[in-house]
Amino acid sequence: MDQDRNSLSANKGKSTHILVIRFSAMGDIAMIVPVLSVLVKKYPELTITVLTRQFFAPLFSHLPNVRIYEADLKGVHDGVLGLGTLARELREEEIDAVADLHDVLRTNVLRSLFYFYGIPFKQIDKGRSEKNALASNKKGFRQLKSTHQRYADVFADLGFPIDLSEYTPPQRRELLPKVYDLIGKQSKKWLGIAPFAQHDSKCYPTDLMEEVISDLSSKGNIKLIMFGGGESEREQLEEWEQKFDNCISVVGKLSFAEELSLISNLDAMLSMDSGNAHLAAIFGIPVISIWGVTHPFVGFKAFNQPIENCILPDLEKYPKIPTSVYGNKVPDGYEDVMRSIPPEKVVQKVLENL
Repeated sequence: MDQDRNSLSANKGKSTHILVIRFSAMGDIAMIVPVLSVLVKKYPELTITVLTRQFFAPLFSHLPNVRIYEADLKGVHDGVLGLGTLARELREEEIDAVADLHDVLRTNVLRSLFYFYGIPFKQIDKGRSEKNALASNKKGFRQLKSTHQRYADVFADLGFPIDLSEYTPPQRRELLPKVYDLIGKQSKKWLGIAPFAQHDSKCYPTDLMEEVISDLSSKGNIKLIMFGGGESEREQLEEWEQKFDNCISVVGKLSFAEELSLISNLDAMLSMDSGNAHLAAIFGIPVISIWGVTHPFVGFKAFNQPIENCILPDLEKYPKIPTSVYGNKVPDGYEDVMRSIPPEKVVQKVLENL
């Protein structure tokens, strides 16, 4: 490890090409952005190639010397043979080192291949044991290292330490024409609402969210811009759009680049423990997040957001929270933990941030 680090550090005056691997999901990719922003600002001689889906390219478009290399994991790069093809392709890109921010089976196969090529390869320490211990209540209830810091640690292992407190959010992006056509002029406060997550246990109940939307809509000076994906989510958001004033659903109406330009111009984002919280945090937008059976102590809190903006269930009534790291395990009696969060509390926190 030390030899790899020293050889790369000795090359700091020259261009060093680092491959960054993170395949999915949206929130995990978004959390890379502040880390790379600090990295390329401190080490402008670096060239960064992010191995991920091309869909995520707009996230990195403002960062100098950062580009996307698409991993076609369902096509030419599928399986062990496909990963062999991918490794050969990347070797031709003259990679000097690899930062694996994912640590899954696919990246472990790539690690073996890059080792064969003699290219330094450092992996994230996900802290699985301490996260599982926290989720199973085997250890003291405490804040664990953030995912952002775990990402930064990988670059430190490669000889490029960074201080994430030096992060400066990018300027708000220019609103693209289609966003103007859909949202209209910015005469009111713009509140993003992302009421969905991968697991139902991380979603605020629909009837309570409707109360929140109704209350905020009635204020008259707030435009509620609702984000989601998929047919069922689209239908629910369109129902609220029709039912309440000042509500607009953008599902299926904007490209990802257009959504990012919109998110960067919000006044605040109300989100679950989900990807939209991390997208807004990139731009320094205040994020109010609602948590169910997960907890920000596990390390997935949106970047630079105060813990006071994380709205939690009644932890005295539900002491087993977090019940799992990702929200996919719900013990008996914990199905309705979010119902211990009154809508008035959510509305008040939103208004405080607006």
